[in-house]
Amino acid sequence: MNADAHTQVDRLLAIMARLRDPVHGCEWDRVQTFASISPYTVEEAYEVADAIDRGDLADLRDELGDLLLQVVFHARIAEEDDHFAFGDVAAAIADKLEARHPHIFAEAGSDSAQPGMWETIKAAERDNKGADSALEGVALALPALLRAEKLQKRAARVGFDWPDAAGPRAKVLEEMDELASAADDAERLLEAGDLLFSAVNLVRAYGIAPEDALRAANAKFERRFRVMEALAADTGATFDALPLAEQEALWQLAKLSEGREAP
Repeated sequence: MNADAHTQVDRLLAIMARLRDPVHGCEWDRVQTFASISPYTVEEAYEVADAIDRGDLADLRDELGDLLLQVVFHARIAEEDDHFAFGDVAAAIADKLEARHPHIFAEAGSDSAQPGMWETIKAAERDNKGADSALEGVALALPALLRAEKLQKRAARVGFDWPDAAGPRAKVLEEMDELASAADDAERLLEAGDLLFSAVNLVRAYGIAPEDALRAANAKFERRFRVMEALAADTGATFDALPLAEQEALWQLAKLSEGREAP
């Protein structure tokens, strides 16, 4: 880190300390807790991802700053209660990176990482923390789709996985039938969850990240829906006033407007 970067980090830490001052600080900032700002931390991470998806580097710079602020905010709250400070956070991740890259930082390291080394090191870290399950440490706050994938990957590392796509494909069909025959709302909720969990397993079997796949599907649906609305407006119609058959016709036109017959 160059001198200017050090100066700006120190400046940011000083600003946060002033905002949190119990007497002269900002009324909003000084009453916040880990729990109260946690949703903002998650939101800022998503906004970083959004800037990357849009290829907007200026916005990415700003969003990374907003995310860094969240780290500084949490660290300041912890420091006030003598738990840890920002320097401890930076040291912890630096130590972790060095430990997880022995082929780079160890004196007797090799020139390249060994297959599976990263996961082996992380598993050892979990064991050192007293983990009693292969699923230990999969954060509850993760989006449900991403957490399902991580749980399945952890289970797969200890051998609990389908050998190919045939198993999860059959499971999806089974869960569809069970959802259709569910007796009440409570049972439908459980069966719907089983269906979605099985779909994650199937997508994963094809080597596709479910979160990436669904994000792409969301973007495609939004793009086509906006085209439908525009097509309706061109005819002087209000989209929501059209019968379903006409809406479906516009959907097919929206698909064709992309230059290919898409699913």
